[in-house]
Amino acid sequence: MRLLCKKPISLIAIAFAGTFLFSSCQKEEWAPLDEVLNGSGERGNNSSTGNGSSAILLVIDEESIDNGNPPNNFSERDVNDQIATVGQRSTLRYFQSNVGKSINLYTGEVGDEGWHALKTIPNSWKAAGPTSNGSQNFLKAGPGLGGGNDDREVLLDKIPNVTPLRATGLKMLIGQTVLAVVYDSDISINYGPLNGNLQGANLGMVALKVEQVTKRTDGSSGSLPVVKVKILSVESVKGLPLKLFSNAPVPRSSSEPFDINPPATAAAVQLTTAP
Repeated sequence: MRLLCKKPISLIAIAFAGTFLFSSCQKEEWAPLDEVLNGSGERGNNSSTGNGSSAILLVIDEESIDNGNPPNNFSERDVNDQIATVGQRSTLRYFQSNVGKSINLYTGEVGDEGWHALKTIPNSWKAAGPTSNGSQNFLKAGPGLGGGNDDREVLLDKIPNVTPLRATGLKMLIGQTVLAVVYDSDISINYGPLNGNLQGANLGMVALKVEQVTKRTDGSSGSLPVVKVKILSVESVKGLPLKLFSNAPVPRSSSEPFDINPPATAAAVQLTTAP
């Protein structure tokens, strides 16, 4: 009788163990969906810093954010146009009042881009003060960087590697947090060698999380993508480590490549510490 009792118990234990092992294998084989897809429903870009753990320094001009621009048709007060000046660093009024809201922004045309990455911080920015960090001095509008008594813009001309972002570069920013100084006019770009003129009046600053990048279908033949962004708090994002978009694709000229269609996949964004 004892042998008869032990046999069914052993069979039950074996069956239980097999079920447990099968379940464990299933759990290890499949990754959670939110680890595979980002919030836009597209495969996310890997980043050594992780989403929201740092902020990428950009400059944005009137081709993307300005009063009267579609698709938002901001008023003058919405974008600080009535107080625009060299060195203005206040948060744009609409963006300060709508933290957490998602909106679409246009990004300009090929040869007249609205979003630009800073990839090189000149030593003169570091020496300008008030800190020893050139990027922070730019954000604070230090002497020669938008502030000071004389020559307020002397350090803002012919900045190396100011890189206009076309479709591929914008696509690489999905899931990333950006902190941008917004200009009241166009940012002038020269090619061969690539450099930009960052002089001119500023509307202020915005902080954004890039959620989605899609082809624009209601513009001209050279229109760059629509970027869906979530508005973030400038004051909060300013506390994050500041990074440079070091592998932003470099256009060969004002017209090449004619990069208007976001690719299905893009290289992972590479970030370096902003000196």
